[in-house]
Amino acid sequence: MANSTYAARLSIDYPDRQLDRLSTALRIFFVIPIAIVATLLSNSDASWGGALFLPVLLMVLFRRKYPRWWFDFELQLSRFTSRVSAYSALMSDRYPATDDDQYVHLELDYPDVERDLNRWLPLVKWFLAIPHYIVLIVLSIGAFFATIFAWFAILFTGRYPRGLFDYVEGVMRWWLRVSAYAFLLITDAYPPFSLKA
Repeated sequence: MANSTYAARLSIDYPDRQLDRLSTALRIFFVIPIAIVATLLSNSDASWGGALFLPVLLMVLFRRKYPRWWFDFELQLSRFTSRVSAYSALMSDRYPATDDDQYVHLELDYPDVERDLNRWLPLVKWFLAIPHYIVLIVLSIGAFFATIFAWFAILFTGRYPRGLFDYVEGVMRWWLRVSAYAFLLITDAYPPFSLKA
C-alpha cells in the first residue's frame, strides 16, 4: 500500500520565512496553557487506551459499527493535539488554534466497518504494533534532540533547518499511523515503517 493512501495522513507546512525568535526562545512557557488544554482533553477522552477505545472496540467486535460521532471527535482531537505538538516542536510560531487547521493538515478515513475491518483484529492490534513502538521510541528521542538543535538554529538564523523539520514531521506522521491502526481502529492495514508521506 502506498504511504500516501494510508487511512491516516499528516503534513505540516514548512515555514519558509523568518520565525519569531522571541516566541521560539520562550516557547516552553508559551506552550503551557494550550498544552494543559490538550492534556485535559486527551485525558478525559483517554483515547489511547480507555474511554473511547474500548467502546469502539466493542462496537466493531459485536455490532460491526464505528459510531460517526466517536470518529469525528477523535479526528478533531487528533488535529488539535497535532497542532499543539507541532507548535511545541517549534514547527511554527503561530499559536495553535482550537478549531482551525492552520499549518497542520491531518486526515483520517472513516471506515466502512463491514467492508474494511476484521471484527476480531482490534483485540490484538495494540500487540501487533509493538515493533512500531520500539522503533518510534528511538525515533522520538532523535526528534527531541532535533527540536533542541532546531531551537538553537532558529535563535541564530531565524530558520528551521529543512532536514530536521522533515524528520520531526515524519516521526509525528508515523505515530499517527500507528495510533490510527492500534487505538483509533480506523484501518486494518498495517502501518508502514516509514517517515515519508
